Amino acid sequence: MLSYQVETFGKPLAQVIRETPKPQSTEVVVRIGSCGVCHSDVHLQDGYFDLGGGNRLDMSRPMQLPRTLGHEIAGTVVAVGPQASGVAIGDKRVVYPWIGCGECTVCTQGQEHLCNAPQALGVNRDGGFADHVVVPHPRVLLAYDPLAEEQACTLACSGLTAYSALRKAGTVGPKDPLLIIGAGGVGLSGIRLARELFGIAPIVAEIDKSKWDIAREAGAGDVIDPAADGAAKALFKASGGGVAAAVDFVGAGSSFAFGFGALRKGGRLVCVGLIGGATPIVPAMVSMRAVSVIGSYVGSLQELEELLAIARQGKLPPMPITNRALGEASDALEQLRAGRVHGRTILKP
Repeated sequence: MLSYQVETFGKPLAQVIRETPKPQSTEVVVRIGSCGVCHSDVHLQDGYFDLGGGNRLDMSRPMQLPRTLGHEIAGTVVAVGPQASGVAIGDKRVVYPWIGCGECTVCTQGQEHLCNAPQALGVNRDGGFADHVVVPHPRVLLAYDPLAEEQACTLACSGLTAYSALRKAGTVGPKDPLLIIGAGGVGLSGIRLARELFGIAPIVAEIDKSKWDIAREAGAGDVIDPAADGAAKALFKASGGGVAAAVDFVGAGSSFAFGFGALRKGGRLVCVGLIGGATPIVPAMVSMRAVSVIGSYVGSLQELEELLAIARQGKLPPMPITNRALGEASDALEQLRAGRVHGRTILKP
């Protein structure tokens, strides 16, 4: 079994060759065909998330190095444990990676991605920057045919995260302006889904103009530079007093502030991204404008099933994909860190 692991935070991934695991109990071994590279993998390689003001969320304890990154996984079942049922060798599956303990109240209510004892692949358990992965239970393996494997794997994080966030945007009708901030991998998924879920072409705020065309191809209406002089005032005026909802797929202090300022009275800001930083909020403005701020973190197994059903209907524009060899995993992370990736990079063992 070949994998690329974080052995020291902040350092390039290490190539590791070891015996291919044999599944125990309900475990399933999947031979990986495609694994997406997510921006959160960059933070996990660093070992922390930036909380702003010099504060960090330390990931050294939950990750327990060495750890194989990668959570957007699709491939073929090659071995099943003695208690595993519902899948067979040769089945093509996408893996739901946000696995919980399965026993707490959060998990039993179908929100295992919010479990306080997570077993997420690529974070708490070894993930997809490898040619095989051990999945703890067949219930998290979902059929994706007739989708292309490279497209299917992206649904496990970028697609799922966008879908769950848009569902939290509230009641958005065809005449309600929707703002999507960021046209990276997750943002593009949100743009692709907006027309399907709400019947509208969203306004997209993206500072990198090299991503504007790809945002329009994904289904964006207007595309604006949020850092341009007067951008916030122009958007507020053009939207008739603010947008009904803003979904921040960047998660920087500046992007959060831009989205919050763009809301109309009674509007809703959904914060998704994890870039980092901080920004002040005036509580009186939250009350006087009756706005809501909601956090959204990846999504549930049921939501992934719903998203796959939508994708199978062929209604979503394809995610722009760049295929790279598994051995290029470290460079793929560096390209993503530098902002040179448009769409999604897929590692191919």
